[in-house]
Amino acid sequence: MQFAVEAWDPDYGTGGDVDALDASTDVVDASVELEVGKWQPITPKTGPATGVIYFVDGVRRIDARIWVTDNGRVLPGSCATVAAGAVACTPTEAFVSEVQVQRAVFTPPAESASSIQTDVGEFVHVPINTGSPEDLYLGIHETMTDLETRTVPEAGPDDLIIFDGPLRGRSVARSVGLIKTQHVQYLEIEEQQVVSQLEAGDRSPMFTIGAGGFARWSWYLRLPGPRTHGWAGIVRCEMATGKAQPIDQLDAAAELADLVSASLPRFASEPHKENRAPQNLYPIKGLEHALRRRLGDQRLVQRALRRAAD
Repeated sequence: MQFAVEAWDPDYGTGGDVDALDASTDVVDASVELEVGKWQPITPKTGPATGVIYFVDGVRRIDARIWVTDNGRVLPGSCATVAAGAVACTPTEAFVSEVQVQRAVFTPPAESASSIQTDVGEFVHVPINTGSPEDLYLGIHETMTDLETRTVPEAGPDDLIIFDGPLRGRSVARSVGLIKTQHVQYLEIEEQQVVSQLEAGDRSPMFTIGAGGFARWSWYLRLPGPRTHGWAGIVRCEMATGKAQPIDQLDAAAELADLVSASLPRFASEPHKENRAPQNLYPIKGLEHALRRRLGDQRLVQRALRRAAD
């Protein structure tokens, strides 16, 4: 039996397994840069970015589950803290340039629901559709995404902004979403085989996902690291088209894809230092640690919520 052991810590799932991906329900056009059937690995034609590269990410934590009494009804809710920030990387240094923290209480629609004042700050009320775990997750996720958008620094003409994860409407000029865990199969088998043939630093031809105002350019990039299977070290990058980001011409999109692909490999993590190597880039790893410290001690937050409930 031929097999490979996934380099990622099992607690994080898997970085990429083409046989386990769900087929995409989006409109995908794989012929925008090279014709289908003529795909081949592309080596970036440019060197790394000379400006600042900003990495933007967010973290979240559920602090406490609560029950809200509203006109005789008892409704479930949750108190959570989210944090977002950016790491600025120059050719010689890296530093956290921006951090914001927000506490919120999530409940289904209720007349008596309101923000909660505590010793550790205000939990702003955010209504969600129902008390289901799915709606709660969506509410927290949207709050974190909004906070990430508000922490994006103003980039110069030579700078790049890298969001950890899909863009999800966060697109600004010269911004790219970096997806390190592959859940969706966007390509046919022949194009998937080209992705598995990429060498470190090579990218796939670009393809588009979606249509109209929701379309985005996308491509795969292999980061340097152990190659235990065909999709080891593969990340997917995406950038918006049209009005969200004025990259509506193929040449401009390809130029930015080359620049991003030439810039990211130097930030790839190593297995002895990171459980999700090489996809969890060092600046993102460091930012995650910095943001979690800003969430505060969960036990102290819970005590503050209990005092506020008395």
